[in-house]
Amino acid sequence: MKKINNKSKNIKAFESFDPTKNKTFGLSKRKHKVSFESFAKPSNHSTSIEKFISSLPDILAAKDLRKLISSIRNSKQKNKPIVWAIGAHVIKTGLNPILIKLMNEGYVDLIAFNGAGIIHDTEIALVGESSEEVSDGIKDGTFGMVKETGEFINESIKEASQNDIGLGEFLGKKIIESNCPYKSKSILANCSKLGIPVTVHVSIGTDIIHMHPNADGAAIGKTSMKDFMIFSKMISKMNGGVFLNVGSAVMLPEVFLKAITMARNQGFNIGNFDTATFDFNQHYRPMQNVVKRPTLTLGGNGYYFIGHHEIMIPLLASALL
Repeated sequence: MKKINNKSKNIKAFESFDPTKNKTFGLSKRKHKVSFESFAKPSNHSTSIEKFISSLPDILAAKDLRKLISSIRNSKQKNKPIVWAIGAHVIKTGLNPILIKLMNEGYVDLIAFNGAGIIHDTEIALVGESSEEVSDGIKDGTFGMVKETGEFINESIKEASQNDIGLGEFLGKKIIESNCPYKSKSILANCSKLGIPVTVHVSIGTDIIHMHPNADGAAIGKTSMKDFMIFSKMISKMNGGVFLNVGSAVMLPEVFLKAITMARNQGFNIGNFDTATFDFNQHYRPMQNVVKRPTLTLGGNGYYFIGHHEIMIPLLASALL
C-alpha cells in the first residue's frame, strides 16, 4: 500500500490534545470517598451478631444497613410506627417465624399483605405447607384450584364484609378460631393474637381464590378498601417512623404512595421518617414510591437493599434482637 504524503497532498494533520500540559496535585490533597478507617474488621467464629454488624465496612449498603437498624430501634423507643409491607415470597422463603418473633418483640406495628400473601399464610395454617408447581397445573387447568384454600378464604371474606370488618383482621380471627393445626405458624393469626393490625391489598384477578366459584368481588373490594383505610390511618402517624417494603415490586409501593398522599392532603405532618426496600432486584416503583418520593422534601432517608429475603431479613432481625 502506497504511503500518503500529507505535505504533497496539502492535507493538514488533525489537532491533537497535549497531555504534557496537564497539571497534577498531591494525593493527600484529594477528597476521598473511601478510607481504611471504613474498612471491614475481620471477625472470628465466635463473634456476636452485634459485633458482626459493627465489623462490616462503613461503606455503601453496609453503612445503610447500620443506619436502618438504628432508625428502627429509635422508632421503637419513641413509640413511632414500624410498618412492614410484605410480598408473598417472604412467606415462601420461610420467614414467618422471623416476623412473628419481631412482632412479639415490639418491632411491628402493622403488616400489609398483597392478595397472594394471605393465600400462602392461610395454607401454612391449614396444612403446614404451601406453593405449587405452576407450570404443571397450567397444563391441565388445575393450577390454583385446591378446594380448601378457596373455601376458607372466600367464605371468610364474605363474612367479614357482612360484619363490616377488614379482610386481614377477620381472616386472622378466623384462623385463630378454627381447627387449623398449624395456626401458630401463621402471621395473620399471630397479628390477631397480639392485636397488631394486618391489612390486605387486593387486585381482582391476580389471586387463585378469584377463580373459585364462591369468590365474591363485591366482598373482596369492600373488605380490602376497609383495609386500605386502616393502613392509611397508620401511615398518617408515620412522622418519625419506619416503613419497610419487603418483596413487593408493584402493589404495596403503590398503596403506600396513595396513603401518604391522602394523609398529607388532610394536613397530617408526615416527615422525618425512613423507608427501605428489600428485594432480589431493583424495581422502578419501590425505588420511586418507597425510597425516593416520600422522603424527598420532608426529611428522612430511603434505602434499597438487594439480596435474598431468606438471608437479608434474618440478618436484619438478628441485629435488631
